[in-house]
Amino acid sequence: MPPTIGFVSLGCPKALVDSERILSRLRAEGYATAGDYESADLVVVNTCGFLESAREESLDAIGEALEGNGRVVVTGCLGAQAHVIEAAHPGVLAVTGPQQYEAVMSAIHAALPPPHDPFVDLIPPEGIKLTPRHYAYLKISEGCNHRCSFCIIPSLRGRLASRSIDDVLREAERLAAAGVKELLIISQDTSAYGVDLRYASAAWRGRRIKARFTDLCEALGELGIWIRLHYVYPYPHVDEVIPLMAEGGLLPYLDIPFQHASPRVLKAMRRPAAEAETLARIASWRRQIPDLTLRSSFIVGFPGETEGEFEHLLEWLAEAKLDRVGCFRYEPVTGADSNQLPGAVDPELIEERWHRLMALQRDISHERLAAKVGHSLEVIIDAVNEDAIIARSKGDAPEIDGNVLLPPTAGLEAGTILSVNVRASDDYDLHAEPIE
Repeated sequence: MPPTIGFVSLGCPKALVDSERILSRLRAEGYATAGDYESADLVVVNTCGFLESAREESLDAIGEALEGNGRVVVTGCLGAQAHVIEAAHPGVLAVTGPQQYEAVMSAIHAALPPPHDPFVDLIPPEGIKLTPRHYAYLKISEGCNHRCSFCIIPSLRGRLASRSIDDVLREAERLAAAGVKELLIISQDTSAYGVDLRYASAAWRGRRIKARFTDLCEALGELGIWIRLHYVYPYPHVDEVIPLMAEGGLLPYLDIPFQHASPRVLKAMRRPAAEAETLARIASWRRQIPDLTLRSSFIVGFPGETEGEFEHLLEWLAEAKLDRVGCFRYEPVTGADSNQLPGAVDPELIEERWHRLMALQRDISHERLAAKVGHSLEVIIDAVNEDAIIARSKGDAPEIDGNVLLPPTAGLEAGTILSVNVRASDDYDLHAEPIE
């Protein structure tokens, strides 16, 4: 019997990709995976360390793995602060930081040597994926060059480190060849891709392509599958990909973390503070692509946020009419510069503001989805159940956005792309029927 590894993956899609890479290496070396602690010879926990609540979740997961198995290797963002893990759980076998694939493998080898003759042909060309077969995340870089006062990602994952353009495109080709129909492009700052490489070019499909955000998007558009952009920082050159979306090379979807609208709060966050210009750009994008879907995230209760500044954010949202919005309640993060800012907002007030913002966004979402009733959409099916078929439109990213719900229909399966007529809507989802 081959040695077996249990795996717990926490955190964002970028951490999920790290887990996929580690699992791919393990499978290539002949390890098997276990679905529970009892049948595993060793457990790997890939942690998240961004928020205090995420740190606690990671520490709890490590404790659960230790109790259920006893042999645990820890990696991921919280692993960058090994002393925190070792103080809470001194029994772990090893602790490694984010992206330290070789260190993780070395720790596993030391505790559980690989089989003598690994069957490398057991691993598929695209590697091991934790997502359904029809979509996959494609991470194009690690780290971040920004120094947002509320964030410790640079200290956990380092500065921006882009993959070479040919490496990214070859992985994208492998995934498409394996049947993946939707690629979700992820990083900490997708639109900064290639800056650290000075846009170095590489050969792909008989030509040279620069490691630059717009060039990457153009090349990915040639694959003939859905390409969805996440974590796009609103640099001016983002405007250059709008025509690609209009032409169908990219999905008409942008995930841009605006975080706030008040110039003073944005300055305290160390974020761009040109909210008026942002509204003008949003209007321009929508003139070019009327069905463009915009997703963003915001923070309420940032230190010093006044009632007037929060009202300014609500007014901005009412004008921007973003399709999808995630909202975080501010919480101190160990090591973040924002911890030193004056004017801490009362937790009860933070909660009240969160509910007000989400109520406004619920109404905006309801209005924008209602406008789609009576129109046709192209959707991709995620799951087929007895009671309903769960699908997504081009404006819906998996796990974080809404769904398009279809009645049970014979012959449809996960991964199918089809056209539907929208019959009804609610606050966050659409209800539709396949077009005969």
